[in-house]
Amino acid sequence: MARLGLGSHWDCTLSNEWSEKKASAYRAYFGPCEELRVTDVAKLKLSDLPGTPDLVWASFPCQDLSLAGAGAGLDGKRSGTFRPFWKLIMGMADQGRAPRLVAVENVVGTLTSHGGKDFTSIVQAFVETGYRIGAFVVDAVRFLPQSRPRLFIIGLHGEIPIPSKLSATLPPEPWHNGSLIKAHENLPASLASNWVWWSLPVPNRTRQSLASMIEDRPTGVAWHDEQETRKLLGLMAAPHRKKVDEAMRLGTRQIGTIYKRTRPGRTGQMAQRAEVRFDGISGCLRTPVGGSSRQTVIIANRGSVRTRLLSPREAARLMGVPDNYPLPIAYNDAYHVFGDGVAVPVVSWLEKHLLRPLAATRAFEQVA
Repeated sequence: MARLGLGSHWDCTLSNEWSEKKASAYRAYFGPCEELRVTDVAKLKLSDLPGTPDLVWASFPCQDLSLAGAGAGLDGKRSGTFRPFWKLIMGMADQGRAPRLVAVENVVGTLTSHGGKDFTSIVQAFVETGYRIGAFVVDAVRFLPQSRPRLFIIGLHGEIPIPSKLSATLPPEPWHNGSLIKAHENLPASLASNWVWWSLPVPNRTRQSLASMIEDRPTGVAWHDEQETRKLLGLMAAPHRKKVDEAMRLGTRQIGTIYKRTRPGRTGQMAQRAEVRFDGISGCLRTPVGGSSRQTVIIANRGSVRTRLLSPREAARLMGVPDNYPLPIAYNDAYHVFGDGVAVPVVSWLEKHLLRPLAATRAFEQVA
């Protein structure tokens, strides 16, 4: 999805993914893909990385950094893959072919993991390798009907002057939230001196509606029977059941989404609850592993209500993936591919307004 968002202005010379299922989905759209290496990033060698890239993009596993995770942070088995990835970046720099730009994407919990120490470690890695670095938070809801805030860390190598429109002296809204500003304030002076407040325009366009993404005849899922729907409604606390009742009383079709979550009851004992929203925004897509539930579609219309799982194509649309993207055959495989990705229009926005202009700055200097 990062490659989809970067678009035709970039040539992909290396792509790395350890999961063969995800690699298969990649090949289904992009073709044979000689640039694809299906292996653990820790097994890649510097000789596998060609040339001097303008951009390296990394979306490393979030589980150990997520607020829902176990809190292992960069010492975790999964999120710890940042370290072998950065070892490759340092190796390229030592060979005189440091990537001009490095973009790292992960959950917002990266800012607070281990009291901010993990974020500081990432910043330190960038700075010690010769990068000026900045970060910002983008919620996909500005482009798609999905609540999906993500942290983006962008590093620029060397001392090339940064065009004035691409940076600011103070953290520009709405891209720098309180957690990010606090994380920056906690950086040692030696790191903060290499910080850049990247500046991006605010998108001013109408996003596609959730209703327009919902399939009338979904593929890969079936509607729940009446008993299953009643069971789902029975998991709702009173405020959420009230939302359903109100939607049923309206004279038009109302489309909402549901997630099952574990919440404390009145006695403090944890219990499973179903939480619904009818605000035209879906919850954040997640992978169907590690106990995470899959998102449910609910349609209320003139006194009736129907429910079913979100279909694979709907999940793809919520990530901004075009309808001509082939879907994995197995439901969980498809849901995993899209729930574990980065929203395509977010990448496109960053590419247009920050990454490509920064890469062009280098090209201009070479010509001059």
